[in-house]
Amino acid sequence: MAIAAGLDPHSTHTTRMVPKRVDELLDGGSLYWVIKGQVQARQNLLDIETFKDDDGIGRCNLVLGSEVIETEYQPRRAFQGWRYLHASEAPRDLSSLSGEGGELPLELRRELAELGLL
Repeated sequence: MAIAAGLDPHSTHTTRMVPKRVDELLDGGSLYWVIKGQVQARQNLLDIETFKDDDGIGRCNLVLGSEVIETEYQPRRAFQGWRYLHASEAPRDLSSLSGEGGELPLELRRELAELGLL
């Protein structure tokens, strides 16, 4: 519906925890996705909308950019990526890794990451 109205497409992720440093996160921040114990992708944070659900409990919608950007694999337990991942700890985007494993097939990258070689 947003696209038909001429708006940029996006998705939202609803969470109970509201970030404390909203301005910092909206200035180029991302939500990092942990899949099977590895950070594997990120999406840009476009907005953070707070609201109360039907039970009166405070919630937060993280408005995400439409592009899912693959990152280098990085072992990590599940965490609130928008809250605790600092730029110095963030995995690099695969598109910036030409010649460093960014062109390897997905299964090979996954296996090498699980072995701690990527």
